[in-house]
Amino acid sequence: MQHPPYLQAGDTIAITSTARWAEEAIILKAKALLEGWGFNVVLGKYVFSRHHQFAGTDEQRLQEFQQMLNDPSIRAILFSRGGYGTTRIIDGVDWNRFLQQPKWLCGFSDVTAILCHLCSLGVQGIHCTMAGGFDEQPGRTQSIESLRKLLLGEPLAIKAPVHALNRAGKAAGILLGGNLSLLNNLIATASEPSYDGAVLFMEDLDEYLYHVDRMMVHLKRSGRLERLSGLVVGQMSGMRDNAVPFGKDAYEIIQEHVAAYSYPVAFGFEIGHEPLNLAVPVGARVVLEVSDSGAALFQPVPMS
Repeated sequence: MQHPPYLQAGDTIAITSTARWAEEAIILKAKALLEGWGFNVVLGKYVFSRHHQFAGTDEQRLQEFQQMLNDPSIRAILFSRGGYGTTRIIDGVDWNRFLQQPKWLCGFSDVTAILCHLCSLGVQGIHCTMAGGFDEQPGRTQSIESLRKLLLGEPLAIKAPVHALNRAGKAAGILLGGNLSLLNNLIATASEPSYDGAVLFMEDLDEYLYHVDRMMVHLKRSGRLERLSGLVVGQMSGMRDNAVPFGKDAYEIIQEHVAAYSYPVAFGFEIGHEPLNLAVPVGARVVLEVSDSGAALFQPVPMS
């Protein structure tokens, strides 16, 4: 899996949205912070546009994203926020010039569609806090710093504490994943990458517990779960239940549906819809180690 060139001082980062609009003030704050890192930052023509829930019409969002993909002076694209809307336009994207000169595409949530599509094309991306999350909430500083490190080429190395539902073991494979709802929506589309031997990670927000169960059932029935080498479960935030309780929480639901497999499973990684959302390189080769002392997810250091 090819990684785009790591960034250097003076490189240009563009900010756009393929989904919902974000507040102008927070985007300008993100721009200032990125410039403080030594990067040049350009904002999309429609980044502050509003068309109902979206940051501009489908045509505007697609045009802007395509222009940034094609522009050789832009070395990374940071999406402003998720929400919904990326899958409405992704089939209209022409990836040919991007594949000739790949750049880092950085985001999460609805942008899972783009990160998975990149994997299907053989290019790495970054699952991370987006420009709309460059605020003052506790945890944001660490989240944003983790993005900076990956953009500059520092290898991934994150840990999670012991969790009662963990399954011990060691796995290696391509890191694949993102938002559980999007992973389900991408099945059997042009944006779905191969699950064979992958270390899958998943997270989600504001879902009913029976929805989580239904999505895990679908991943299982479609053969995706059985093909993994390891599973990382991040934050399942703001989960909801019905008047008659489902009877299990989100972690217990996930554990039930992978109980028949032997690969390592780790719960509680700080990846997802919380202020502390650590950046991870989707498409990179990683190692997952789960033991009685906790779990670690890291990129192996190449031998010189």
